[in-house]
Amino acid sequence: MTHPRASRNHSQQQAGSLRTGHHLLLPDGKRSAEIQRVDVETDDFGTPALVLATLTGGGMLRIAAGSVVTVLDAPEDAAKAPGRGDGGDVDNGTGRGDTPEGATPEGATLEGAAPDRAVEADDTPAPPSVVVPPLPAAPPAGGGPSEEDLALIPSPEGTPESVVEVAAEAHPDAVGVQLLAERLAKGINTKSGSCLKDLSDLAHELFILRKDAENALAVADLLNVLPFDGNPGRWASVEAALALSSYICRRLGQEERAAVYEKLLRAPDGMETDPFKARINAKVRQRSLNEPNLYDKEIFRSIDNSNPDAEREWRLLRLEALLFLRAHGGSETIGAQELERRIGNELESVRA
Repeated sequence: MTHPRASRNHSQQQAGSLRTGHHLLLPDGKRSAEIQRVDVETDDFGTPALVLATLTGGGMLRIAAGSVVTVLDAPEDAAKAPGRGDGGDVDNGTGRGDTPEGATPEGATLEGAAPDRAVEADDTPAPPSVVVPPLPAAPPAGGGPSEEDLALIPSPEGTPESVVEVAAEAHPDAVGVQLLAERLAKGINTKSGSCLKDLSDLAHELFILRKDAENALAVADLLNVLPFDGNPGRWASVEAALALSSYICRRLGQEERAAVYEKLLRAPDGMETDPFKARINAKVRQRSLNEPNLYDKEIFRSIDNSNPDAEREWRLLRLEALLFLRAHGGSETIGAQELERRIGNELESVRA
């Protein structure tokens, strides 16, 4: 690994000791990103096996627990460029946060590497295939959809892996689609945050870049039926899929089905039983809707630097943020009609 310039103080430590707030040297050896959240996946014997380091804004590094990484004393000064899922998606699922890009060091893979920087999946034995149930056992709490509403979401035809396979076969020359499909072919485990992220990325790739609404919805529905389990990291991927599905269905004239996705998206908002906490959460939520990060500075900087690739990645993140707002019916600062206009502009831009 290339070390940072001599003027930077740094230390090397095992990935298992990473903590929130650490500034981790990215795989390119030149830039760093702050760690927002650290999750650890254990093997079947309970031993830490994989460290999931969620970066500020939601990008994720998957690092073998025993790998040695470099931690810096301060963030890099260089401007960060976003990375996205194979063929186009990286963020926390809401499109609300900066995500640096980078290649992958030995023992780690970066969630959100673009097609030309994508790496082979590691040789770790695949988790057992898990068939996603077509519908939750009961409607989510907090004013979520009824059983009649949920019936509007089609059950998958076959296993989740077969749904992904059908989508991949429809786009044999799409590098991003094929790379994501290859990873998912190992087995879809709905308890794995990285697996859910790949599914969300694939749905976005299919619709945004391949204009394939049918397969995008089929893939997204593998996530859409999963109820909120209290894990924000996993829910971010479901949230992104729900927002995308809502927009697609409204464009197809399937208003009732779109409304179901929107209810599912907002269901966790009503799960807080403490009245005081519920009011605070509502205020925080409304503020985030009123003041979304739409990456204006990053996009303008990319334009000024004549970097069309970075501009496109930032616009994809902006698009996801707009889709999230649209699924909420807009906000107090951006109405639904204005959102439709902006979403159309971004779609046209990234598809050009």
